[in-house]
Amino acid sequence: MRMEEGTLVDGRYRIRSLIGSGGMADVWLADDLELSRRVALKVLHAQFARDPQFVERFRREAEAAAKLQQVNIVPIYDRGQVEDTYYIAMAYLDGRTLRELINVGLTVDQSVAIVRQILEAAGFAHRHGVIHRDLKPTNVIVDDSGRTTVTDFGIARAGQDEITETGMVMGTASYLSPEQAQGETVGPTTDIYSVGVILYECLTGQVPFRGDTAVAVALKQMSETPEAPSVINPAVSPALDRVVMTALMRDPADRYQSAESFIADLDRAERDPTGGSPAPERHWWRWVAGAIAGLIAFIVIIGLLLQRDVDVPDVVGQNQDAAIEQLSRSGFEIGEIERRQSSRAPNLVLDQDPRGQSGRDCFFLGYFCSNPKVDLTISGGPGQVEIPDVVGLSADDAERKREEAGLEVVTENRASDEQEEGRAIGTEPAAGESVKRGSQVTLLISSGQAQVTVPAVVGLTEEAARQRLSARGLEIDSSEVESDRPAGEVVTQSPDAGQKVDRGSTVEVTVSSGETQVSVPNTVGKLRGEAESEISGLGLVPNVVERTTSIEPQDGRVIDQRPIGGRRVTSGSTVRLVVGVYQP
Repeated sequence: MRMEEGTLVDGRYRIRSLIGSGGMADVWLADDLELSRRVALKVLHAQFARDPQFVERFRREAEAAAKLQQVNIVPIYDRGQVEDTYYIAMAYLDGRTLRELINVGLTVDQSVAIVRQILEAAGFAHRHGVIHRDLKPTNVIVDDSGRTTVTDFGIARAGQDEITETGMVMGTASYLSPEQAQGETVGPTTDIYSVGVILYECLTGQVPFRGDTAVAVALKQMSETPEAPSVINPAVSPALDRVVMTALMRDPADRYQSAESFIADLDRAERDPTGGSPAPERHWWRWVAGAIAGLIAFIVIIGLLLQRDVDVPDVVGQNQDAAIEQLSRSGFEIGEIERRQSSRAPNLVLDQDPRGQSGRDCFFLGYFCSNPKVDLTISGGPGQVEIPDVVGLSADDAERKREEAGLEVVTENRASDEQEEGRAIGTEPAAGESVKRGSQVTLLISSGQAQVTVPAVVGLTEEAARQRLSARGLEIDSSEVESDRPAGEVVTQSPDAGQKVDRGSTVEVTVSSGETQVSVPNTVGKLRGEAESEISGLGLVPNVVERTTSIEPQDGRVIDQRPIGGRRVTSGSTVRLVVGVYQP
């Protein structure tokens, strides 16, 4: 079945526009004509509709998702088959994808609030035996109130009788867990890993592992440990760092074992940003830590504390990793790490304490000594600045205002209906957004009012013509005309297609009201002249044929007609009248 604007699916869903496309299906915005509501219609690609295995997976998606009635999971309304393909009707979500929000930038609080709702959805699904297996920012919709909804259970697995494909790993590479990338058995901790990647990207604007190919990304996931989010975004607390890194552990047994434990540690990190270890690390070794602490206390009590001076390596100006490595190699532990905005490059050591010579802590007459911990102050980079509003300023004034904010300015000319030539239209990114100081910002300068090419709309429905013209910034003025074309179809347009006009101009179109239909009157028994007048008066053409009759009262009267009375015909049609001629 060909899907396009105006297509009626299964006699119920009227297609409006394409809103998304994936590996297995397209998603269309449609009107549910039975319940007068908008829906998102997910239609399986034709090549997969011929594959029984894909059709079965598609059917199972609807069944698995339909039973997940939870506020953060998209509701499934209906499923069906039409001609050679299959569809699922679900709630249409008004909002933006998490991918769009990440591209704009999120605060730490916003990131945690969104991810907490994703975990609520995942946890509910896990408790009902469903694993999503493809959690990623494009499958998450956030509305203006911050409500977050998880979509697309197209590759979810429910229960034990799973549909699988030999050697096929489903999902998107950056968000796959290591075990998923290797084709191993997956479980709730697989979704936990994917949510960890999403949280990392929300906080930092980038995924933890990047590569030129999916294989390169998978290899990094299985062999490397990502940078802590705070290395990229100093606003991330130590406690939140630990939560993210726990969710991203390579071994599923080391991750959170449930969405609920993940949420619990997010709550703890909010209450105490410098707090203790996440829940998976609190195990049997507590008594070991207590015993060690007791032993240290015993040594302190019985030992004789002595002070000896030691030279502390100077690491100011070095990169953070190199500084930590040098201090560790020299026998020094790292104390507190403070991040501070500065004009220096990110991750450079700005200061250390102690610096130069410092006393050592020694016990038992100096036989057991420990170096002091070294606190480091690390550059967080130039920090964030808010893009100022320059709309309406001259090009020079707008550029000066941007440079004063510490931003690099690139100018681009663009047509505008609101601003006269030479005036600022705005910026990309938009005014009010926060970016790193020194970032490049595009200053948009008006080149004057735009002209657009009138598109061809003859042959389209009136609604389709309206949408096409609106997309070009044009208005429509329609009138009806009788035509042999189907009712509602555009018959003529002015200006013609291909002409250049100002944006906002009106295109006049005539729309077919269809051919006029009239009801044929019953003239049998009427005099010839009377019948002809009645037929002609209705816009029909009488065609008189005489026939002899032995019945005298039928002389000069209509004794038969075709079409018969009451039949509806097109205006201008011929009506055959048979008039009797009496012969004794």
